[in-house]
Amino acid sequence: MDRSLASWNPLDWPITTGVVPYALLVAGSAALLLLVLVPAPRWWPLRLPAAVLAAAAGGVLTALTVNSWWQPFAGGLPDEVTAWIALALLGLALAVARFVPTVPPRTAGKVLVPVAALLVGVMAASQVNRFYDEYGTLRAMLAPATEALPTGRDPHTVAAPPGGALAQVWHPPPGLPARGTLARTPIPGAKSGFDARDAYVWLPPAYRASPRPLLPVLVLMAGQPGSPSDWVSSGQLETTMNDFAAAHGGLAPIVLMVDQTGSTWGNSLCMDSRIARAQTYLAEDVPDWTRRHLQTAQGRRSWAIGGLSLGGTCALQLAVNAPRVYGTFLDISGQREPTLGSHQQTVQRAFGGDEAAFDAVDPLHVMARERFPDTAATFVVGDEDGEYGPQQRTVHAAAVAAGMKARSMTVPGGHDWNTFRAGLADNVTWLAQQTGLIT
Repeated sequence: MDRSLASWNPLDWPITTGVVPYALLVAGSAALLLLVLVPAPRWWPLRLPAAVLAAAAGGVLTALTVNSWWQPFAGGLPDEVTAWIALALLGLALAVARFVPTVPPRTAGKVLVPVAALLVGVMAASQVNRFYDEYGTLRAMLAPATEALPTGRDPHTVAAPPGGALAQVWHPPPGLPARGTLARTPIPGAKSGFDARDAYVWLPPAYRASPRPLLPVLVLMAGQPGSPSDWVSSGQLETTMNDFAAAHGGLAPIVLMVDQTGSTWGNSLCMDSRIARAQTYLAEDVPDWTRRHLQTAQGRRSWAIGGLSLGGTCALQLAVNAPRVYGTFLDISGQREPTLGSHQQTVQRAFGGDEAAFDAVDPLHVMARERFPDTAATFVVGDEDGEYGPQQRTVHAAAVAAGMKARSMTVPGGHDWNTFRAGLADNVTWLAQQTGLIT
């Protein structure tokens, strides 16, 4: 899209930086003051205190539900996010308090009160989005634009020379497209039975050349909650990969953004367990599908796996439990072990309380008893991430002790998309080197 045109389209206005989030903060704060300060019958002695108590109770209940009962993700809700949720509930409670029990507001209030409550809610949502830095624009919230997946196989191919890199023998033809293509496609769980959501496949410009270069493959996974499209909408994957391809004659890894959880809030643990056979899906079904539908480089050296948060933990798990498939992995803000909230809950739900079954596939236990001298690893964490930073250091030390060619790095940010985006962008060159694309 032309940048001059995009700047006039509200879908492309930045909503985590610049004017928009601050305008929403001012408007929402003014709306909240209006809801609090404008008097109404029995407002100060009864309705206002009741609304405040209801909102506070709602915030506490939300935190308890998410962190202690539901536990949809291991990290729980940060205090700042919980506070913004409570503030949104306060706006709603104040609006309700003005309509009940017996004295309805005046005609203007029937419009202004709901609008004010809506502004408070939008402000809170904006601040939560800024906290995670997930959606940079409204367009990022929409489904990514995709094209049809190419199905033809080129009889003429270019492969990396033995012991060398593909870039050493690749000569980009005239007229090579400037950008890669994005497709959406199902990858069935033929062997695993895993019910995965559609994957997204990014193909670099060189894939459309003839002869076709046999490119390495990068399998990427999002966190929880999340979906395969997160790497496109929030991770700016297309920009990162297109920039790399532009600097390397159209060459870049093929990227498969796959579903390892089965749903937005699901957690398969990336294991073969009572919950699902997610490891079989990622170690067998995904590579099998790729071989049938795409022309790629073959062998573990040419296959890398990576992810963020839960996806980073999953990348580590696949690297140590399926080392014949994946020779390289990128763990961005992952955990020290796969978890459903607590170790006891995890072992009980996944393995019926069988600790030995869990230890057989838990990365720290696997690395303690096996060595991986031919595996390359990078661990990335935000320099403000007080929860996952120590866990990453533990896992990195275990990887080094297991003989991996492992490195660890920090980037500015917390457990958010600032870190996740940088974790990929700062390591594309390293991934391309490890997978035989460039020297």
